[in-house]
Formats: sequence, C-alpha cells, structure tokens
Amino acid sequence: MQHWYSKSLGDGMWADIPSEEIRQLFQPLFESAGRPAEMAVFTRHEEGSLHCEWVAYFSPAAAEIAIVVEAVPSEKPIREELTLLAGNDECWTILFEGT
Repeated sequence: MQHWYSKSLGDGMWADIPSEEIRQLFQPLFESAGRPAEMAVFTRHEEGSLHCEWVAYFSPAAAEIAIVVEAVPSEKPIREELTLLAGNDECWTILFEGT
C-alpha cells in the first residue's frame, strides 16, 4: 500500500514560504517523471486545536518530495476544499475519482 503524506505549513501569514519551496522541489522531479497525473501536492486550510493552519498533502507518487520536506505518512485526504499546489489538473480524476 502506498501512503499519502502530510505536512503542516503553518498559519496563513507564513504558509506561502514553505508552499513555494515545495513547488520548487516538485517541478523538476515532476518534469523528469513525464508529468504524471498521479503526482500532485494539495493544500487545505484546516482548524487545529489551538489555531488554523495550512496543510500540504502529497500523493503517493510525490513521496520523494514529501520525504525531503519531512512530511509524515497520513491518510488520503478528502477532496473537499483541497487546492492543487503542484501537479496538473488531470490529478483530480486520477486521485479522487468516485470521492
């Protein structure tokens, strides 16, 4: 079984910095892999116990990037309110078909 990964990006004021770092790591690997639809990173604004935070979710095909940024294995996120951070639009059908 392949795992999804997740990483907290912090609150909204600071989430752009790690988001851009993830994009910069992702793009060359994505291109060299032939731009596979199943390789993607998503973000979502989530409410934590103390404050709200942005969380990045890495598909199993993006595991190499997830490991580099010290993301942790997680459950597959629900599609609701996810935003595509890196990848191509075909990923929605491939990764969330039927959800």
